[in-house]
Amino acid sequence: IIVSPSFEINNDLQKEVTLIDFPLPNRQEVKQIISGFIDSWRNTPNVKIDIDNNLLEKFVDAAIGLTTLEIENCLAKALVSDHQLNKDDLKDLLEEKKQIVRKTGILEFVDAHLDLNSVGGLNTLKKWLELRSHCFDVDAKQFGISSPKGLLLTGVPGCGKSLTAKAIANEWKFPLLRFDLGKVFGGIVGESERNIRYALDVAKTISPCVLWIDEIEKGLSGSQSSGRTDGGTSARVFGTFLTWMQEKKEPVFVVATANDISSLPPELLRKGRFDEIFFVDLPSANERENIFNIHLKNKGRDAKLLGLDMQKLVRASEGFSGAEIEEVVNE
Repeated sequence: IIVSPSFEINNDLQKEVTLIDFPLPNRQEVKQIISGFIDSWRNTPNVKIDIDNNLLEKFVDAAIGLTTLEIENCLAKALVSDHQLNKDDLKDLLEEKKQIVRKTGILEFVDAHLDLNSVGGLNTLKKWLELRSHCFDVDAKQFGISSPKGLLLTGVPGCGKSLTAKAIANEWKFPLLRFDLGKVFGGIVGESERNIRYALDVAKTISPCVLWIDEIEKGLSGSQSSGRTDGGTSARVFGTFLTWMQEKKEPVFVVATANDISSLPPELLRKGRFDEIFFVDLPSANERENIFNIHLKNKGRDAKLLGLDMQKLVRASEGFSGAEIEEVVNE
């Protein structure tokens, strides 16, 4: 019996060996691990356990994707720090997940503190997101609704596409992973393909999560002419990504942004890869007023107390993007 974390077997032994893959603990197993840990400490003097059934489910959500040892170590660390186990200790499990992400070198854990109220306008998109957020619930799965696959945001630069990606993660209380496609490509033969498989496996491990791919058209720009320019590496990486998006069952919600959708391959845009494609245009008059108020509020200011003529500002900023309005407020 040979125990190893990887699947690399010498060619001489391949015919003689049977591979048995032990997956990470599933939801039921994670719940048993946490419940067993709590039960073992519940009656210990000077130890306070304050976890009800609802909080237990949140602990399970936070621990999905960790190994048995990692879960027990996190809970033990939380218990040792203050002799208590309560809702404040959820952060220890999430911090352990951040460590896993940092070790990839390809994915980046983004702390999102914005909600959808921080995004001006885009009411149709907000309504769609509000409806789709319920599709991750246990009731929805029992009803037969599959988890949403993702969203492609395209349109004018500076109009809130990246801001929306951050707001979605915070609104749904999911961790936000930024996927830099540029870091996937390595100089060694086969390294790029291995990198993207590893990054996508980590995203599945961390799920439920939001996987944010900023300016996806730049990361996939070489896939069309890949056979002539890089020996087909870009095309193979792109193929791996397409297959993963089509076949994934885990709740990894992909939010991709693109300034120029015309340069994206048509097979990426068909139904089944992204649930929906939204065009983000320059803000209307009402949306510009909303954006002015949001940025003034972020500065701790109020338009009425300042005596600003908001309608004059709205008229003067016609044709401005959200980013340009933010810069106006700064100046």
